[in-house]
Amino acid sequence: MRAIWENIRQQTWFKILSNRFVLSLILFAIWMSFLDVNSWLIHHELNEEIDGLETSIDYYEREIAKDKSQLEQLNSGPDKLEKFAREQYYLSAPGEEVYLIEIPDQK
Repeated sequence: MRAIWENIRQQTWFKILSNRFVLSLILFAIWMSFLDVNSWLIHHELNEEIDGLETSIDYYEREIAKDKSQLEQLNSGPDKLEKFAREQYYLSAPGEEVYLIEIPDQK
């Protein structure tokens, strides 16, 4: 057993890995990658969250633009506002009757 251990100690890779500076570097890399508060894993999770938030920002910017165009269209005249109210909220003028016809989905 002692001969095997001496043979391993004579190997070049063992001499390099048993160097205290290399061991310190390996321990530092493991610490910074997995154990530290600012580790690579935490940064990776935060970057994924940032990507998700940027996607939602794009979605909400498109929705804002769509709502602004709809608001401009509604403010363009009272006839457009009346049409919107009738279509969206099923409003009617006094004395009118509104009939809703549902068309089943055709799949």
